[in-house]
Amino acid sequence: MSTATRPRPADAHKDWAVPNLQRGLAILEYLASERHDASITQLSAQLKISTASVFRITGALVELGYLAREPQTKRYSLTNKFLRLGQPRSRDESLAGCALDALRAIRQQTRETTQLCCLIDAEMVIIDQLLALHPFKYSADLGARCPAYSCAPGKAIVAFLPADEQEALLEQLRFKKFTETTITSKRALRDELARARDCGYAIDRAEGMPGIHCVAAPILDHHGRAVGAITIAGPANRVPEAEFSAIGQLIIRGTQRTAERFNR
Repeated sequence: MSTATRPRPADAHKDWAVPNLQRGLAILEYLASERHDASITQLSAQLKISTASVFRITGALVELGYLAREPQTKRYSLTNKFLRLGQPRSRDESLAGCALDALRAIRQQTRETTQLCCLIDAEMVIIDQLLALHPFKYSADLGARCPAYSCAPGKAIVAFLPADEQEALLEQLRFKKFTETTITSKRALRDELARARDCGYAIDRAEGMPGIHCVAAPILDHHGRAVGAITIAGPANRVPEAEFSAIGQLIIRGTQRTAERFNR
């Protein structure tokens, strides 16, 4: 092909550009990154998209189940549908499907809120949850995020990442002190990750939220890499440090059953 007839990069870009798709993705990414709801006017102003286009696109995304519209405020927010799309999958089943029996068993034995979590960037994300059997219970929204260094499931997953990925993640971290026990240095976190890898489970001594203890173990794939974690969370008086080891072993058995189902 001669130089005269070869498509220029700009021309090639036009061949695959789908404006409405790109605008829809921009809306979804904005809502995901800001982690709040937004009005049509706000989306239009922030993304430089006409209000008419935003109206049509958000309407379609609501119909498809990706956005929710609050009737009174008329503001849009992401639904949990992305949690189902983004979670790891085995050949036949989602990670949540593989973990459900283990989540139920662990919740029944501990009576505490039991969660399935995955890692996105340097944050832990809750993708499934069974609430505690006690009248007073810890709970979080599905899709809720927290820094990996301040929670047991985040540490459990990071501890079982390949060394190069773990180090790359550590370089991303900007530590923030949430409580008196929050880990605030890479050295302390590396020590904690090494301990978690040695014993097979990670702990959270009220590091992300005052008074809440967590214990978590990773779900490992065929290569020994963590694809997720199961954790229990509850008040420190019901999940005391003296029981961390026993709870850790209980959760390990649950994650092993989940891994067997996920990896088959």
